Amino acid sequence: MAPRKEKAEKVSVNDSVDMILNYLRKQNRPYSATDISANLHNKVTKAAAAKILKDLHERNEVEGRPAGKQIVYHALQSPSDSCNPSNLAALNTTINDLRTSTTNLQATAKTLRSTLASLNSTLSTADLIANVAALEAEQAQIRARLELLKAGKAKKVTKKEMDGVDEEWKKWQGVARRREKVSAEMWRLIEDVLPDREKRGEVRESLGLDE
Repeated sequence: MAPRKEKAEKVSVNDSVDMILNYLRKQNRPYSATDISANLHNKVTKAAAAKILKDLHERNEVEGRPAGKQIVYHALQSPSDSCNPSNLAALNTTINDLRTSTTNLQATAKTLRSTLASLNSTLSTADLIANVAALEAEQAQIRARLELLKAGKAKKVTKKEMDGVDEEWKKWQGVARRREKVSAEMWRLIEDVLPDREKRGEVRESLGLDE
């Protein structure tokens, strides 16, 4: 046996009018008589809702507009209700609070962007681990060489090898001095045919004589 539907609680005509008006004002959007009856859980029947909405429209308490085969109604907004000094003061307070909150959030976002940029410019964890491993390997090599030196196992330079290095050094010092003398003599010859001081500087630079 199918369950019996609960009967909707009956309300008086005046209560129905107040209920519909309050509903339209609270929802602040258009509804048809069918929608209102359903949304009020059938406390007001569809026929009663249609009659009440029609009467309210005729008394200019609600606005009604055709929408296809039905009429939708919405509550009238009173400018005096929505724009009284108390409401305006509350709106100004809300606006000021939102502006302050926006400023704070922008400052926080700037700080976070700066922190993120700093983090992105640093080495990643993987790179740090790789660098540490490379430095530890280099340290181990240096310590191993140091231990060999401490143990006296380093190859000693003989007097013959030191004399050979000195001879080689003296040889190339002489070569360098002779080349400097040749270079100075050549530059004197060039200067004789370059009376322009600025031109001399360009030629000297191009020859690399000041390097």
